[in-house]
Amino acid sequence: MGRVTERRRTIRIRDGVVSARSDTLVAEEPLEIRLNGKPLAITMRTPGDDFALAAGFLVSEGVLAAASDVRSIVYCAGAKDDGSNTYNIVDVRLAPDVPVPDITLERNVYTTSSCGLCGKASLDAVRTTARFAIDDTPPVLVEPSLLAVLPDRLRAAQQVFDRTGGLHAAALFTEHGDMLDVREDVGRHNAVDKLIGRALRRDLLPLSRSVLLVSGRASFELAQKAVMAGVPVLAAVSAPSSLAVDLAAEAGLTLVGFLRGTSMNVYAGASRVAGTV
Repeated sequence: MGRVTERRRTIRIRDGVVSARSDTLVAEEPLEIRLNGKPLAITMRTPGDDFALAAGFLVSEGVLAAASDVRSIVYCAGAKDDGSNTYNIVDVRLAPDVPVPDITLERNVYTTSSCGLCGKASLDAVRTTARFAIDDTPPVLVEPSLLAVLPDRLRAAQQVFDRTGGLHAAALFTEHGDMLDVREDVGRHNAVDKLIGRALRRDLLPLSRSVLLVSGRASFELAQKAVMAGVPVLAAVSAPSSLAVDLAAEAGLTLVGFLRGTSMNVYAGASRVAGTV
């Protein structure tokens, strides 16, 4: 839609020299996700891949498991005074045989890393809604040397980051290091939802032979999304949270953090990283 970046005037100061110029910034707009016409969630995102984002979010919520679960995904009329579409409201219509979940605050609040529920409640919520077990048979086994090169491959694929410096990214790789898909967004959780949503729409779930790499930290929310999509290995260039480690250990997810060069920490599921067991 051509709304991934925007130009803004800025005053630049370099070594005491002041100049005026235009700068390219990453766009950020709200997206309201509706389910069968009812409001479900609002997220701040970089426009683009909105249908995939909505689908991926619903995979994380335990609502969707296959492309056939979706009857349609459409943009709703926006809120501009002239009646034109803002492309900021998406409605997902479920197939007739897919149960419509009870849309309540209690059900949905656990998906945010700042939620008020306790750790056990958050873990229980994922356990009860997970549609896929992490079932990589035979088990995925990745070499540390392979994991070490993935951040550079992700960085090389970040086209919008090169222009703005303001985007998170997530990528799916095969267990052999081949990049399957990469998405960028102002929110790292949105980037992951876009990846998962695109996989769902191609009927590729569960992602049982893949490695998910995120450009920032590994929060509980991102570990949740990996588990819900059946991903066996989640790697992050920064730190995991304690609840993300707890979820990974309980669900059988391999969680790697501080993936920087040849250094990394394996917090859970070490049996999938060669030479650690």
